[in-house]
Amino acid sequence: MNIDINKKFSLRSETTDERASSLSESRKGGAQRSWPGGDGAWKALSLPMLAFLVLPLAALVLRAAPVQVWSKLSSAAVHQAIALSLTTALITTLTTVAFGTPLAYLLAHDGKGWRRVAETVIDLPTVLPPAVAGVALLMAFGRRGLFGGLLDSMGVQVTFTTAAVVLAQTFVASPYYIRSAITSFSEVDPELRHSAALDGAGEWQIFRHVMAPIAWSGLLSGSVMAWARAMGEFGATIIFAGNFPGRTQTMPLAIYLGFEMDLNTALALSVILLASSFLTLLAVKSFLRKEKR
Repeated sequence: MNIDINKKFSLRSETTDERASSLSESRKGGAQRSWPGGDGAWKALSLPMLAFLVLPLAALVLRAAPVQVWSKLSSAAVHQAIALSLTTALITTLTTVAFGTPLAYLLAHDGKGWRRVAETVIDLPTVLPPAVAGVALLMAFGRRGLFGGLLDSMGVQVTFTTAAVVLAQTFVASPYYIRSAITSFSEVDPELRHSAALDGAGEWQIFRHVMAPIAWSGLLSGSVMAWARAMGEFGATIIFAGNFPGRTQTMPLAIYLGFEMDLNTALALSVILLASSFLTLLAVKSFLRKEKR
């Protein structure tokens, strides 16, 4: 079964690549003539926005002296913030992948009317102000929240704990993975699923041997985006989880506190967070580019 599916997919990919290549060649000359200045004009128009994005990051790196960054790494508070951020972001990413993948898979192949409503709800945390997300979580899981009484009766306290950090990160970061997963699953040729079903494959076999291997690049990039968003989460966390060193104080919260008390600490943590996010995204993008080639 797998051999037949792979052959069909390979033939379809080769045909698609040939069409795309011929279309690209036919339009190459016309695209260059459509703009009087050629690529030079586009580059000139692109410089202001690129410079605006680069300059603050460059200023941050230049302002933080390497000696200061290295000295702050020996601080116990910095160690705790880094460890907590890495741990909670990893838990958030794993939770998002485990529970977000089935939802994305369902939405990618369910054309009913409720899909548009569900996708809108999923996208809401990405456009809501972080403070609103924190208040919403507090109203749901706080002591006076919707489920506060039930949680208290079970002896469970969520607010102002490490679990609250994970919940806040998951709420704001999971849409990035789910959206990427929906797009990746939707781009898989439906004929491959039908062929696998005709060959006797069940839903789990179709997902494992057909869908996941084809859509894995989108799943990987979505999980990295969710991880990066979780690492940078601030607004919802400080409202729902508080800012307690060693328990809920992640790197963004430590930067906020350090900005008020010690600018060098804030600079050191900012550079560390910037470097880790940049290197992670660069590595994943390079890996995916090589795989596509």
